[in-house]
Amino acid sequence: MEPKKNPQANVGRNSSLYFAIGLALMLFLTNYAINYKTYDKVEIDIGQLDLEEIEDEEIPITEQIQTPPPPPPPPAAPEVIEIVEDEVEIEETVIESTEVDQETEIVEVEEVEVAEIEEDIDVPFSVIENVPVFPGCEKGSNTEKRNCMSKKISQFVNKKFNTELAGDLGLSGRQRINVIFKIDKTGTVTGIRARAPHPGLEKEAKRVIGLLPKMKPGKQRGKPVNVPYSLPIIFQVQD
Repeated sequence: MEPKKNPQANVGRNSSLYFAIGLALMLFLTNYAINYKTYDKVEIDIGQLDLEEIEDEEIPITEQIQTPPPPPPPPAAPEVIEIVEDEVEIEETVIESTEVDQETEIVEVEEVEVAEIEEDIDVPFSVIENVPVFPGCEKGSNTEKRNCMSKKISQFVNKKFNTELAGDLGLSGRQRINVIFKIDKTGTVTGIRARAPHPGLEKEAKRVIGLLPKMKPGKQRGKPVNVPYSLPIIFQVQD
């Protein structure tokens, strides 16, 4: 036998859900009705603030901090007085008068000899009054002695200088060595300096110039002086 009532038309199946919704709605309405209030509109005068009447508040000083006084300075050390026995004899200096009278004898002063200090003066070879004299150049004028000396020195250097040294040092072509030396007041060759493309050539040039013989020194105003002399040594290295 089939039921006549449709099971989907049962109203009581969701009764618990509807009960909870209704209860929540009633509680909300009840709470709103209890807390609802109304106020009357009344004007309130709060007055006016007068800042001029406010006086500065004086804060009483409750405690004053006092700085302690500085400590007293340490007592000064007592002075030590040393007693020295007065046994030193002081010699008094007697100042005699330097004034002279008619009876004072005048002592004659002898002539004072002034020693002349000899200075080493260098006079160039081209302007010296009396040129140094190379052995064998004693005759002739000053110009002839100058030319003779230059010629003799060049011949001496060409004879003594080892020109093959440049090839041994690996040099080639035209070589130039500038040599400077002095003939001092005794006629001795001193202060030899040389400049060359290779230190070996400089050493050889100094060796040859050091072999020059002693000469008669040059003179300026009748006094022996040092005479600087420059000599260029030029030669060609044969390949």
